[in-house]
Amino acid sequence: MERNKVTFESIDEYISTFPPEVREILQTIRKVIQEAAPNAEEKISYQMPTFALHGNLVHFAAFKTHIGFYPGASGIAAFQQELSAYKGAKGSVQFPIDKPMPYQLMSRIVQFRIDDNIKRAEGKLKKKQKPLQ
Repeated sequence: MERNKVTFESIDEYISTFPPEVREILQTIRKVIQEAAPNAEEKISYQMPTFALHGNLVHFAAFKTHIGFYPGASGIAAFQQELSAYKGAKGSVQFPIDKPMPYQLMSRIVQFRIDDNIKRAEGKLKKKQKPLQ
């Protein structure tokens, strides 16, 4: 049986489906990420707004009571202490909608993820460039 699953083509389309107060939060998160990662590509991945630079940097999504922010396991681990006040998992954190959003923290996590992705990309490039013996 096929399910009627909504598929989004753009971040604008995704954001437009929410009430005004949630749209405002999502647009601010988008702006924070754009400012922290001006060269990142916007896309939809896993049906969530996603920013990519040398691989996915972060995803974010709105839910009934929280904003899900997905910087991957390395992003969560690097900011474990600052994120300890929030619910989360190995690669995600939940920011309650009814509380102030930690936009500065999000920006710092994105900047960390940029550095992390660049290091990973450089490591892969070095492995490819090793001469055969």
